[in-house]
Amino acid sequence: MDFTPSTYHRLLTALKENGYEFITFKDYCSGERSEKFIILRHDVDKKPVKSLALAQIEASLGIHATYYFRIVPESNQPDFIRRIADLGHEIAYHYEDLTICKGDTEKAYESFQKNLAYFSTYYPVKTISMHGSPAGKYDNRDIWNHYDYRDFDIIGEPYFDFLDENVNEPDGNKFYFTDTAGMWDGDKYNVRDKSIGRSSNGKVKVHTTDDLIRFLTTNRNVREVMINTHPQRWTDNKAEWLFEYTTQKAKNRVKKIIVNRRKE
Repeated sequence: MDFTPSTYHRLLTALKENGYEFITFKDYCSGERSEKFIILRHDVDKKPVKSLALAQIEASLGIHATYYFRIVPESNQPDFIRRIADLGHEIAYHYEDLTICKGDTEKAYESFQKNLAYFSTYYPVKTISMHGSPAGKYDNRDIWNHYDYRDFDIIGEPYFDFLDENVNEPDGNKFYFTDTAGMWDGDKYNVRDKSIGRSSNGKVKVHTTDDLIRFLTTNRNVREVMINTHPQRWTDNKAEWLFEYTTQKAKNRVKKIIVNRRKE
């Protein structure tokens, strides 16, 4: 089974042994980086108890990561937010205000301010990341066509401040990997959470976590990496794992239809 906490522990251990420094996205945006680093980003879409399990693994290895919480009840659970923050991790806002407000930009802006202030009661929030809302017709990033998140002392948003045309170039040193589709190379299924570079054309072969370990530990030119996980799918429980696997396969079929329609 892939995408289990034990696999995640093995991934972190292998990267640590190969000289990678682990930093939060806030650290990256603040300029606090070494020459070879991993940004661990987690989108807490639901089941924050699963996020706590990964946060505890990271803390046991002396690693700090960034956890993006949604405002909806399946993600926004105060006890887990506090416990993850107490482990030394960055807490940040996984915003979806444009979707919640059905495309009304002004209402979305007001909603964003309110929700950002709420999460800032747990942690001094300095970074944000959009929630993809794959079934929705609104791209939550479009709010920034009218406003500027830096007006709130926010210093980074991954889709504007890390992902660019240099990500995942086969001979480059900057890479982004996301488990959004239940695999590390699921761009063809991903509606909005896509690597911007060339991994989708097959030149970078990373499908499983073992592939990811091999790629990052054998390619010496790789210097800057962001790894994004959705912790709800990382489980050692076989029944839960099978449910996540089959559910994700069904979601991927639907998302591929959405992606193909938007290409037309």
